[in-house]
Amino acid sequence: MLIKFLNHHHILSRSSRYLRSTMVKRSSSTLEVEETASTVRRSTRVTKKAKVTVSEDQIVEQLEVNLVEEKSSKKKGKAKASVGAHVSAAGGVENSVLNAAKIGANAFALFLKSQRKWVSPALKESSIVSFKTLMKEHSYSPKQVLPHGSYLINLGNPDAEKREQSYTCFLDDLKRCDALGLELYNFHPGSTLGIVEPSVSMTHIAESINRAHRDTPGSKVVVVLENMAGSGNVIGSDFAQLGEIIRQVEDKSRVGVCLDTCHMFAAGYDIRSRDGWNVTVQSFDTNVGLEYLRGMHLNDSKTECGSKKDRHDNLGVGHLSIQAFAHILTDPRMQDIPLILETPSHEETSKNWNVWSKEIEVLNGLSSGETDLDSLMQDIRDVIKAAGGGKAKAKKAPARKGKRGKKSEEAEESEEEEG
Repeated sequence: MLIKFLNHHHILSRSSRYLRSTMVKRSSSTLEVEETASTVRRSTRVTKKAKVTVSEDQIVEQLEVNLVEEKSSKKKGKAKASVGAHVSAAGGVENSVLNAAKIGANAFALFLKSQRKWVSPALKESSIVSFKTLMKEHSYSPKQVLPHGSYLINLGNPDAEKREQSYTCFLDDLKRCDALGLELYNFHPGSTLGIVEPSVSMTHIAESINRAHRDTPGSKVVVVLENMAGSGNVIGSDFAQLGEIIRQVEDKSRVGVCLDTCHMFAAGYDIRSRDGWNVTVQSFDTNVGLEYLRGMHLNDSKTECGSKKDRHDNLGVGHLSIQAFAHILTDPRMQDIPLILETPSHEETSKNWNVWSKEIEVLNGLSSGETDLDSLMQDIRDVIKAAGGGKAKAKKAPARKGKRGKKSEEAEESEEEEG
């Protein structure tokens, strides 16, 4: 924000409300800022020793950013959280923006290329231009977008040749983020494949991140490690492992973590109660650091706590319950990061994304302080039933094999072992 920019130049403001009350006027050589609600003397303090010089272009650029964020806030309601889903980018990455807007999301995730191929065609220049244009038109900022990496990537692979193949794919994703003007990149850390100790794979992962940072000089893209459910030999189900990887990363301004609720629960972190949630957050802060939290995946779980199975379910339908998400959406520590649904969309039967639209509506309600959880839960069950999801009325009904966003349930468990 402009206030932060001015703070850096020793100008302090008491509140962002003064920014909203300013008028920007151009003169022949300067850009003047006038307060319409109060005088500058009452709202700012300038040190006598420092002379502040701020260029016109810098101020205009920052005001444009502020305007986009303010428009986004007004357009998408008063919800405090940035909530969305992992939407399709079929036909071009620019379509992900349109798909996010269709479901009322104020944040979203996407695949930058095929998640099942090592090599994909380069992004078309027309797609890059369209993506950036649509981002502005629909008032999305880069910090609200959390791209997901290829499932093939395993930077912890003990085989040097295969690890290099993963690195090439990984680096390509980072460069695509740069081209699109995005700031975050989420990926699964990797696996030991049962060949080496976890510490060896964690070092491989950290070294790959360091190398990628060196190979993308000037980039602002933050590499975001995802916590995992814990099946097989995957790295990242234990917060301590994520913390150790980050400890070995040289540029810590370009590394972070995305917490998946289903993965946490499957790994043994019981977040169903508020106390359980707070204990889990404290554990994360101790082992990793809350300053590294850059996003979350909001998914219920088809399996019980500690199952080590990654089986996503719709909000409130699984073992986590809607109450768990109420804790998260009202936690001020989770407010300024993208919160992304990867729940079953039921689009294969409904031919629409009404389930995601409803889940986003419910999450926004929770964020705004809605307390009638039974009513919210019934809303989700009704829309799932209308979409053809026959399991909505019973948690233990046989799981139907279908899409979870763009991923099948059968692939979910094996994803943690690929590479």
